[in-house]
Amino acid sequence: MKVTKVAIVGMGTVGTGVARLLLDHGDRTARHAGRTLWLEKVVIRDINKKRQVDLPEGLLTEDLNEVLDNPEIKVVAQMIGGLEPARTILLKLLESGKDIVTANKALLAEHGAELFDRARELGRSIAFEAAVAGGIPIITNMSQCLSANQLNGLQAILNGTSNFVVTQMAEKGASYDKVIQQAQELGYAEADPTMDVDGTDAAQKLAILAHLGFGARVNWKEIARTGIDVLTQTDMKCADHLGYRIKLLAIAQLTKEGLELHVSPTLVKKGRPLAEVQDANNAISVDCDAAGNLFFYGPGAGQMPTASAIVADMIDTAVGRTELTFETLKLWSKQPPRVNLREPNTLAGEFYLRLTVLEQPGVLSQIAGTLGEHGISIKSILQQEGLSKIESTDGQTRKYVPIVILTHKTSEGASRQAVAAINTLKCVEQQCIRLRVLD
Repeated sequence: MKVTKVAIVGMGTVGTGVARLLLDHGDRTARHAGRTLWLEKVVIRDINKKRQVDLPEGLLTEDLNEVLDNPEIKVVAQMIGGLEPARTILLKLLESGKDIVTANKALLAEHGAELFDRARELGRSIAFEAAVAGGIPIITNMSQCLSANQLNGLQAILNGTSNFVVTQMAEKGASYDKVIQQAQELGYAEADPTMDVDGTDAAQKLAILAHLGFGARVNWKEIARTGIDVLTQTDMKCADHLGYRIKLLAIAQLTKEGLELHVSPTLVKKGRPLAEVQDANNAISVDCDAAGNLFFYGPGAGQMPTASAIVADMIDTAVGRTELTFETLKLWSKQPPRVNLREPNTLAGEFYLRLTVLEQPGVLSQIAGTLGEHGISIKSILQQEGLSKIESTDGQTRKYVPIVILTHKTSEGASRQAVAAINTLKCVEQQCIRLRVLD
């Protein structure tokens, strides 16, 4: 049987899983590849660090040159996160004649054009199935299996950490801070979870899917995004009372005016598949003109699901399938974008507004009047008496009540301006929480 020598650069959690699959299940990969994927080298920073996988002697090295200077190594799984030195190392690997497999979505979202252009110049390829949604094969399905379709839109849960947090807050009644700590203990969240909870991670992944599915050219920083760090137990209880669950959704919608992109905590009607995605799982609902609506669900992160996607890409690269699709798709090429992006403030939607207000006559009329001044009509109002609080200061007793307003459809810009105006009202105690609603 033919042998294709491969290497791994970076031996973190996922890199360890890749090594396990290659070493422990070589017969399985050989059946699918028609050749043996021979793990020749693993490049790490600290050769003395204890590993969670038994590696043959001589496999580990701290010297990247042992991969760069070895012409027999054809495919490299580049498992280093972040932007640098990941970008520099990936370029060096391409220039040494290696085809690349990566899970680094931040690197692709930030430097995809540069890296893909360089790979094409050198006659090399970059595969990146694991960069979005972990073990869910969404990249392959969107780029190959659905190639006969025009995608109309997608709605997705792309960050397992955020989904775990909102699930635990809703199901267990835990506070945001407590669930973040639990997520860190379980390995779902980093020591600094900012990129997960503020929508950055989901926006980076959405930028990749928008490029792949719609031919959009977008810097992820330009995608309107709000994170789950604004949520409280009050929001979870109010959403539940109204028949919704809150999920951090990444949405792409093709309209006559262009492509709509945004990431935000969204109220999703109970019973919809996206509303039922629990814990650290991911899901992508794709609307196609020919195939209809398709739903992809599964673990969006984790050692072995992500390693599964990496090794599948290594197999495709070794047998030449990646080379064909890489050349055909021309991702991140210099070709003009196929679709224009809509300006964020023009995006339409219905909104959930939660306010904490003084219980006194005329409060609702002030709020309704402010919304009306911005052309926003009210769909429904919910007052949660059980969540009210009483404060006594300077001999005066004040009662504050949370009020939730669901609006009819309006624009992003109008809703933002209305909320800013509402926040200046003397009857409003706290900043208004504004979330999107998906019925």
